[in-house]
Amino acid sequence: MADHVDRYQHEVGDLVPGYQATQHDDVAGALVEAERALRTAARLLRRAAKLATAAH
Repeated sequence: MADHVDRYQHEVGDLVPGYQATQHDDVAGALVEAERALRTAARLLRRAAKLATAAH
């Protein structure tokens, strides 16, 4: 699952440069926030998987 989230993070990150050089700084900012949230989600999913494995 974390691998899928990583892929989405990279896809969102790839969109950012296209909006940074335009008048759509708000879109770029929202995409950066989404990318950061996806990075955090992937890290938490990996942590949860590791904890679940250790619990069994």
